[in-house]
Amino acid sequence: MNTAGNLPPPGGRGSQCENPATGARRRGRTRPGRWTPYHAIRRSWSKLPPGSTAVVIGVGGLGHVGVQILKATTATRVIAVDTRDEALRLAEECGADLALRSGEGTVEEIRSATGGRGADVVLDFVGADATLRLGAAARPLGDLTIVGIGGGSLPVGFFSVPYEVSIQTTYWGSRPELIEVLELGARGLVRPKTTTFKLDDAMRAYQQMQDGTLEGRAVIVP
Repeated sequence: MNTAGNLPPPGGRGSQCENPATGARRRGRTRPGRWTPYHAIRRSWSKLPPGSTAVVIGVGGLGHVGVQILKATTATRVIAVDTRDEALRLAEECGADLALRSGEGTVEEIRSATGGRGADVVLDFVGADATLRLGAAARPLGDLTIVGIGGGSLPVGFFSVPYEVSIQTTYWGSRPELIEVLELGARGLVRPKTTTFKLDDAMRAYQQMQDGTLEGRAVIVP
């Protein structure tokens, strides 16, 4: 535990971090880029046995970590959805079983790929109006989990979403989940792709995020 008072609490953003399970310290930060998608996926584990399907929407940034976590912790089939070919290639490198370019017919493509059943779990790492509408690809009694904070809204009514679908937002996670995701990282099962920028180039990182050209997660260093 942090008793010296010179380290941030576990999960903090200081120059060193501490493993809550062992108390071991190391340079570098715990990565919310792993923790948040892990929490979102873990809560749906019961719906992701062999033969199930998970859809990951938005795989160029945080979503590509979600693909890796799904492949490392479940036996589900993973369908990646994005508007950019570069992001879809990254998702395939991370283990996605099927990559679909987002468009008007995406929901139908997902239903076709699942034999008309729909996805057991849909994880939206964008959260925009257009991506939230893809939640219609979930099966009845499935999960739609909104991870991205794109500012979109989802009209919910009796006929507007699949019957008995569970819709939730999620952020961060629990302390035990942090321990688990650190273990996945230590074993090399989850490796976020990062693009590094010098501090003076920080605005370029934000510009790439705005333009949709950033590959993986942005890391700014002094």
